[in-house]
Amino acid sequence: MYIIAGEASGDLHGSNLIKELLKLNAQLNIKCWGGNKMQDAGATLVKHYKDLAFMGFVEVIQNLPTILKNIKFCKDDILAFKPDAVILIDYPGFNLRIAKWAKQQGIKVIYYISPQVWAWKENRVKMMMQCIDKMICILPFEKDYYKQKWNWDVEYVGHPLVEVIEQFKISGAGQAEDNNKTIALLPGSRKQEILKKLPIMLSVVKHFSNYQFVVAKAPGLDENFYNELLTPYKNVSAVVNKTYDLLSTAKAALVTSGTATLETALFAVPQVICYKGNSLSYQIAKRLIKIKFIGLVNLIMDKEVVKELIQDELTTQNLLTELTLLLKDKEKQLQVVTDYTNLKNILHKGGNASANTAKSIYAFIYN
Repeated sequence: MYIIAGEASGDLHGSNLIKELLKLNAQLNIKCWGGNKMQDAGATLVKHYKDLAFMGFVEVIQNLPTILKNIKFCKDDILAFKPDAVILIDYPGFNLRIAKWAKQQGIKVIYYISPQVWAWKENRVKMMMQCIDKMICILPFEKDYYKQKWNWDVEYVGHPLVEVIEQFKISGAGQAEDNNKTIALLPGSRKQEILKKLPIMLSVVKHFSNYQFVVAKAPGLDENFYNELLTPYKNVSAVVNKTYDLLSTAKAALVTSGTATLETALFAVPQVICYKGNSLSYQIAKRLIKIKFIGLVNLIMDKEVVKELIQDELTTQNLLTELTLLLKDKEKQLQVVTDYTNLKNILHKGGNASANTAKSIYAFIYN
């Protein structure tokens, strides 16, 4: 098998998939593009995702020769390896190119973690249907989306984050205290988004002097970058590479949109989703992206479980109102617990998502 992941999250989910595949057949020969976790799980690492991560239009253009060189190298390596199948994990800019090419070579193509075509770039679906032999989804509404809109039967296996977080909890790390007074701030991983959102998040700190606010820092960003933002606040500290420890002890959280909103929900932490981007970019995105909510929790539940403060709505006053509600309103707290429990049940889907995926892939290739 040849598995391709291009980001840290893909490396995590890929590593759990590899472990489950090797449980089914310890003799499997697996090569991968990914990271240390996939390598430690038992695959031979061909290329590290750190050499692949080019984000943003300008950066992609500047690194186009490297990207094209990587694609050619990948194709040559797959041909030399002659795998039973290629398994592509998310990372659509790169992986959809490989999918199209691999199909032309007569290689079985399995896609794990669907590109979010239901949000934008929907025109890619026709090409995906032609070149992907098996699509495996981790969001429950994707199965209906593909079937109802495209008459494409895909498989829903549950969400792999459920097992990742369960394993973390079983390990006993980050046990919350009854008198806990921690509020988590998750402002994102890129400088630009942090500069837009973190100052607004921090503006409510003075109203909650009996709480300790803790910022989850993005690994790799300069220490001075955060110091300038955090120094004026006495009851604010920070952690790096300890987001799960932080969420396991938090009373509430202010979270940038993305996977972090789902992780926060799976830790049962009441949260406010915060999003603010460049004004022009936001107006363009608003016209291109066709979804009711931006938070994964709300998208999955198809209702506003978590308050979303987007663009001009992300203000000190609105944050103050919502955070007070989460900390003081018992009825609101009970509703959040109920919704989060229902969310977890939907995402668990009667078992471990990685094991479900491994069994499905193994049966598809070898039966």
